[in-house]
Amino acid sequence: MSIYPVVLAGGVGTRFWPLSRRHSPKQTLSVIGEATMLQATCKRISGWVETPQIQIITTRAQEALIRAQLPDFAEATFIIEPFERNTAACVGLAAAHIYARDPDGVMVVLPADHMITLPEVLREVLRLAEEFVIQHDGLVTLGIKPDQPATGYGYIQAAEKVTSGGGYDIHRVKTFAEKPNLETAQRFLESGDFYWNSGIFIWKASTILDELGEHLPGHHEMLMNVIRNLNTPAYSEKLEDMYRRIRSISIDFGVMEHAENVFVIPADMGWRDIESWEIV
Repeated sequence: MSIYPVVLAGGVGTRFWPLSRRHSPKQTLSVIGEATMLQATCKRISGWVETPQIQIITTRAQEALIRAQLPDFAEATFIIEPFERNTAACVGLAAAHIYARDPDGVMVVLPADHMITLPEVLREVLRLAEEFVIQHDGLVTLGIKPDQPATGYGYIQAAEKVTSGGGYDIHRVKTFAEKPNLETAQRFLESGDFYWNSGIFIWKASTILDELGEHLPGHHEMLMNVIRNLNTPAYSEKLEDMYRRIRSISIDFGVMEHAENVFVIPADMGWRDIESWEIV
């Protein structure tokens, strides 16, 4: 059983306008330091797994730019979407590719536009999450303890602790909350059981495909049709057809908010989602 980091390298980042545009999406910008956010994300996981296990998913329009940013990761696996269709589609596509390669494979979903100043903490938490999902077939996300009543992030409410390891606790998730107003964000901060939703997920490829089958059956059916044609001349045509017909919905809305076996690991890893100029 192997672990496969999946770097979500599509998207534009309109709130980073005017620097972030379709020809220079946010993840390809150097916001803090010399490396771009995409390069920093890939460097963070290099040495942790073999390069061919790293899955980088982006769109056809951005493929050349993304590859040019990552000369040291030429041996990574690039999964190319015809165009953007939200995270349920791209995460599902990555899961289907990984499952076809390794039915027991574990995915770590990592947005390419996050800042993490304590990568060693990230690795420790991901190792714990990997062990947990192998044993329990759960869906795990990482929660960030809020230090201010931020209104630009979604929140996760933790319920009872189910286990712990390496100094970190794993809680069952009670609820997900969308980006709140300031009053609600202040209440979340004071409660002590709400965490920022990092958008970092860990699960077995087979588990997320099963959850897609239950909560987004249309996605699952089309994904299975596409993956049956992997490595055949029909693959590109099937993928294009799927993306034109598939519903645009996030993995959070489509699966995470409805699944029962969802868990959160709170961790302080120096995380920020650089989602607008206000964060910088």
